[in-house]
Amino acid sequence: MNNRFGLSPSTAETYRITAILPAREDNSPQYRIRNDDERHERVTTEDSLEELPVPSARGDAPEEKEPDNG
Repeated sequence: MNNRFGLSPSTAETYRITAILPAREDNSPQYRIRNDDERHERVTTEDSLEELPVPSARGDAPEEKEPDNG
């Protein structure tokens, strides 16, 4: 998944979902995400994620989510 947090697509970072959190009051699902280059995790809502293909060992491409803040 990519996380843009208001950044342009060229500066977006790739994150992985580490936990599914309770939905917000407006029923938006939330996720804890992490970038392997950072020491901390972030929290984001499902509406800010965008799917990315992730290559597997077999060569097929399951999808992850990428944040889309714009």
